Amino acid sequence: MFKVLASTWPLLLGVMLLMVGNGVQASLLGIRGAIEGFSTTQLAVVTSAYFAGFLIGSQIVPGMIRRVGHVRVFAALGSMISAVLVVYPVLPDWMVWTALRVLIGFSFSGVYITAESWLNNTATNQTRGQAMSAYMMVQMLGIIASQALLNAADPSGFTLFVIPSVLVSLAFMPILLTATPTPTFETTRRLSFRELFRISPLGVIGMLLTGAIFSAMFGMASVWGTLAELSVREISIFIGAIYVGGLLLQYPIGWASDRMDRRQLILGLAVVAGLLMAATVALQPPFWGLIGVALLLGGITNPVYSLLIAYTNDFLGKEDMAAASAGMLFMNGLGAICGPLVTGWIMERAGPGGFFVFIGLLYGGLALYAGWRMTQRAAPAVADTGAFASVAPTASSIAVGMVMERGQETAD
Repeated sequence: MFKVLASTWPLLLGVMLLMVGNGVQASLLGIRGAIEGFSTTQLAVVTSAYFAGFLIGSQIVPGMIRRVGHVRVFAALGSMISAVLVVYPVLPDWMVWTALRVLIGFSFSGVYITAESWLNNTATNQTRGQAMSAYMMVQMLGIIASQALLNAADPSGFTLFVIPSVLVSLAFMPILLTATPTPTFETTRRLSFRELFRISPLGVIGMLLTGAIFSAMFGMASVWGTLAELSVREISIFIGAIYVGGLLLQYPIGWASDRMDRRQLILGLAVVAGLLMAATVALQPPFWGLIGVALLLGGITNPVYSLLIAYTNDFLGKEDMAAASAGMLFMNGLGAICGPLVTGWIMERAGPGGFFVFIGLLYGGLALYAGWRMTQRAAPAVADTGAFASVAPTASSIAVGMVMERGQETAD
């Protein structure tokens, strides 16, 4: 691990700073939007725009990289992110923010693709698993740290927009100044959605549902907190707890997934999450209880995402992994665009509890579909399945493809 850190620390440091900047602006906009008088529906559109931009970027940026190279794309998109972050408070209009969120989602998608390509190029077959673990760890730590930073200044001012802009600008220095050679970026063959669905129906439908769940959690939690009349400090603790839970439960859930039918684990986790959401709506727990809810919700959602990738990987050949990862992330992106829009619509009519109602309904749907799929196909033998590997829902197809390859190598 020390050898991996020695060779990748500039990239990992840059990624952590990027995640801090992204985490601050994602939570801040929900709070500042309420201060500016935006409605819940308007904030939902603003939130959804990020995921639309992210999805567009995942389709366009690879072509940009092939035409002009990693360094130019990386620097250009980084400049765009830094600029957009300081424009938000200057133009407090929800339609302008929607356009800016598309731009920043597009840019972050490109930055992740570029950074993960660099990581993949730097790592060897022996160190790739450790490199990915370190990468996912700094991503999670960056998001958690961003929630603490949310308390550094008044959300009605400019400071909280300037800080992430500075952090994002600084994030590119260690990456662009390192002597690591830029990687090649090859074109991969396409895998039709019909073919992908034939290979893994649960993987495709599960990614669609978890995309909506994650975007609702990641994008609308601060909007929910504002509606629930929580303080900025309480909102930041709640969102931070979601990611702490994801960090803590990845390993035990991953350990279990390598020893049983992954569909049973996905079903069980979805049932627990659905019941947890129902209990939260019914009991309306105090703030300390909400922290427990956030820990469990994050501890389930992040591993379920990785479980779906690992399960799909069990039915793929090595030649299909890159195409499959791109297709699955496209489905995840479609779900992510819809998640905030539906959450906002429900909260506009049912109040803050709609946040938990929507997530609970999606987990109920995932549980039902996973249970039905268990009656349609036998599970692969545990000895023939690949190893579980953690991957964040914010990762690009590059990181997902690396995780799939690593899982296959472990199985072989």
